[in-house]
Amino acid sequence: MASMASVLRRKLRVQPFLLQLRFFSAESRPQQRIEKILVANRGEIACRIMKTAKRLGIRTVAVYSDADKDSLHVKSADEAVRLGPPPARLSYLNGSSIVDAAIRTGAQAIHPGYGFLSESSGFAKLCEDKGLTFVGPPASAIQDMGDKSASKRIMGAAGVPLVPGYHGSNQDIEFMKLEADKIGYPVLIKPTHGGGGKGMRIVATPKEFADSFLGAQREAAASFGINTILLEKYITQPRHIEVQVFGDKLGNVLHLYERDCSVQRRHQKIIEEAPAPNITHDFRSHLGQAAVSAAKAVGYHSAGTVEFIVDTLSGRFYFMEMNTRLQVEHPVTEMIVGQDLVEWQIRVANGEPLPISQSEVPLSGHAFEARIYAENVPRGFLPATGVLHYYNPVPASSTVRIETGVAQGDTVSMHYDPMIAKLVVWGEDRGAALVKLKDCLSRFQACHLQINRLLLLVISCNYLLDSYGY
Repeated sequence: MASMASVLRRKLRVQPFLLQLRFFSAESRPQQRIEKILVANRGEIACRIMKTAKRLGIRTVAVYSDADKDSLHVKSADEAVRLGPPPARLSYLNGSSIVDAAIRTGAQAIHPGYGFLSESSGFAKLCEDKGLTFVGPPASAIQDMGDKSASKRIMGAAGVPLVPGYHGSNQDIEFMKLEADKIGYPVLIKPTHGGGGKGMRIVATPKEFADSFLGAQREAAASFGINTILLEKYITQPRHIEVQVFGDKLGNVLHLYERDCSVQRRHQKIIEEAPAPNITHDFRSHLGQAAVSAAKAVGYHSAGTVEFIVDTLSGRFYFMEMNTRLQVEHPVTEMIVGQDLVEWQIRVANGEPLPISQSEVPLSGHAFEARIYAENVPRGFLPATGVLHYYNPVPASSTVRIETGVAQGDTVSMHYDPMIAKLVVWGEDRGAALVKLKDCLSRFQACHLQINRLLLLVISCNYLLDSYGY
């Protein structure tokens, strides 16, 4: 008598290996692929993630606060779930509500974007405990890199160069004064947790140390709930260069070159470019190798960024921190390597290997990203709020990207980051990319709401002059 399997095979007219999937044990069953993903974020990054997910045939779920009920990211999703009132702590920072929303809608995975819960090891662990795939690194890596003191100890053990400083647990102010004297002024006082420049102080002389130290502790406690501080030698002529790294769950890690993020205001980046200009092939290679070593030291997978500070006087580079998430400026890397990093994140979350090896990573042309904020530049970059009555960004193309989370008629809220768009351009070389950036900024239109377009235009013009040696 024919076996049941052979009878079914004839009736269903399927290949033998497909039928055999029915008889796999639980232990040998392949990892379930992501078919629906909840994006635990808002604005342009939520829209950007959804765009890639939809291209891959993955359904999307948005979450929103009452302030965002009519926002672009809600309209872009297949489904949307209300989280709560506008304050982030009651909505986008409410991890349990987000996980509940994913379970109720049948999403298998959560993509955190950047900001909010993207670097919360507790949230990553909660997703894991509830059987959801966290589209990001392991919770252990987030925890290790979230503590700047601990991360520096790990990086030092891995042979990654560190800025001279003190990263220990002794927080006695008199002890810290002695450590500052050993390091030599000027010194940088920096909270061990958080980011965005909050709590950072540059101290030029010993007389300023006590007030700056206590002020940094207060601001750190208010912003991050942790007031521990580390000390570093302040680099007087720095460049801020970061390396995009990527790992899979099989232990493979590579880098996708570097970005220069030296143009900042209040320690917040406003223009980024890739690759970094005026560095040698050997320097680029050493920087990339150091970043890969950093990622491997914490068993990293998914997208991450290793940030370095470069002393332009000595030519040396030092580890600053690792951002365990997708960066705001990831599109400039995508433009020069021709890859979709959100797609990579989803494929790695599915258990797939990296699609290419280090030697296969391309490097083509040059790219810039300008962050367009709703803010009053003359009044100290105060956030601007209100209705965007007219909004006409430049047309997108193969060499121009507009990453935005707003549309004409939307309201820019006081509750969240005031960035309304990212303008990303590509050129065959740095000069060509700058010409395109300048042209696009001059044609970018947003009315009845103050934006920083003119500031960005002035910066791009100065860059253009510098690039031609004027």
